[in-house]
Amino acid sequence: MAAVFLVTLYEYSPLFYIALVSVCFLVTSALVLGWFGLGVPVILRNSEEAESSTRVLKKRMRQVKNPFGLEIPNPAAASVTRGVTLTPDCLEDCVLTCYWGCNVQKLHEALQKHVYCFRIKTPQALEDALYNEYLYKQQHFIKRNDKAEKYCQLPEDAQVVDFGPVPRARYPLVALLTLADEEDREIHDIIAMVAVIHIPDESYRLSCRILYQYLLLAQGQYHDLKQLFMSANSPAPSSSDTFPGESSTGTGLLEKAGVAGDEPELQEENSKDCVVCQNGPVNWVLLPCRHTCLCDGCIKYFQQCPMCRQFVQESFPLCSKKEQDEDEPTHV
Repeated sequence: MAAVFLVTLYEYSPLFYIALVSVCFLVTSALVLGWFGLGVPVILRNSEEAESSTRVLKKRMRQVKNPFGLEIPNPAAASVTRGVTLTPDCLEDCVLTCYWGCNVQKLHEALQKHVYCFRIKTPQALEDALYNEYLYKQQHFIKRNDKAEKYCQLPEDAQVVDFGPVPRARYPLVALLTLADEEDREIHDIIAMVAVIHIPDESYRLSCRILYQYLLLAQGQYHDLKQLFMSANSPAPSSSDTFPGESSTGTGLLEKAGVAGDEPELQEENSKDCVVCQNGPVNWVLLPCRHTCLCDGCIKYFQQCPMCRQFVQESFPLCSKKEQDEDEPTHV
């Protein structure tokens, strides 16, 4: 019966027949793709279908207090011959130990020893794990909440002007922050922080910056800190001494949360609006791309990052709903 109808319709108007078949094909394809959730525009489905088919895993997070912070206040003036200025910001009394020319392989072996052999709680423990494979060591005692600048420089008799071509066998500078008091090591989960810092020299003139940061936990794990990429809705304030990579942990919440801040977007304080609805505050981090661009209301509708279009494998909030409710009166 249907075949007779189609044949009659074709004889009556071929163009109308072709248009009708095309529309039927598009609707059928949209329904099939929508059933499997394969990137069909949300307009073809209602909000309940879109929400249920795009739900991604929420990563279980554990909040810990990071007692360490480290910045490079004037990266443009840093070099191997002139030295570098570091600004620690610690919640407890700490010891800042700087190792010039630290062996790359020995450092990563030392991090593995923290996991499988012994805990690196003190500078001596790291030096034992490195087998003293470094050129020069400097040490500073840091009082609690003391943000005084510490100057680090190779001695003139070291006669080091560069660390050779890339790839290198030695890191220019490795900074270790450890808790000074034994009692503080029992309180905090994070007992040490290792920062790998690039210092420009004659062979490699890349500007001074923190390359890697590792947080060492008392339980025997260590975590490689990664920067978050936050949406920027307005231009960041200009600064003559800032550039991507100068800050290790940022300021404010990001600083104490232990989030590395290598990008200028993290310094933008006014870019708090969700990139989709432009109304709710940004609260969700998408993995693995690490874009922080969605609010609590929009996160459930996306399985791809709205900024880079990468599929979202996991996500986690910057703060819980309870913390947001507690902060609400303060902002008002």
